[in-house]
Amino acid sequence: MTDMMKKLQKIGIVPVVVLDREEDALPLAECLMKGGLPCAEVTFRTAAAEESIRRMVKAYPDMIVGAGTVLTTEQADRAIDAGAKFIVSPGFNPKVTEYVLKKGVPMTPGVCTPTEIEAALQFDLDVVKFFPAEPSGGLKMIKALAAPYVGLNFMPTGGISASNVREYLAYDRIVACGGSWMVSGKLVKEGQFEEIEKLVREAASIVKEIRG
Repeated sequence: MTDMMKKLQKIGIVPVVVLDREEDALPLAECLMKGGLPCAEVTFRTAAAEESIRRMVKAYPDMIVGAGTVLTTEQADRAIDAGAKFIVSPGFNPKVTEYVLKKGVPMTPGVCTPTEIEAALQFDLDVVKFFPAEPSGGLKMIKALAAPYVGLNFMPTGGISASNVREYLAYDRIVACGGSWMVSGKLVKEGQFEEIEKLVREAASIVKEIRG
């Protein structure tokens, strides 16, 4: 794995963040840092994503801030220029994957079938996103896929919550889990940053409980 993926493995849970307002970026980043999950996957679903990444990276240079839902090379450029340290896509797009990797930035494309995994392996990837995790069969499906692909690790996202993340984290082929339950859009919009920090701390404690 790349050094970046090893760092995410130590953190265990990657908060998947959707920000509609740039001004929410720094208070949210502070909650993640204080709560013990010093990373974020900021999704490129909103107009505020690029500037939010830029603000987070500038204020917290030790925080691992990546960009999610990256669908095009243009979005990849914007994310990387803003300071994103890793790129995630919901599916496997060979053009975007090759483009990001050539820039020297870790790329984690989404897969949920053997065919997609084998396409990803053509780029010498050893970590892929499994998405959407729960609707696609959850941990049982990941274990079935992992068996023939020795050396491949997974970052499941989609439907993972405080109630099921333990079983995912306990499996040694999972680098980290992506989740949004502790950073929900509703809590962010309402400015409930104390509640967010509390949920982040609880999530970090689950990682410690399972992985030590």
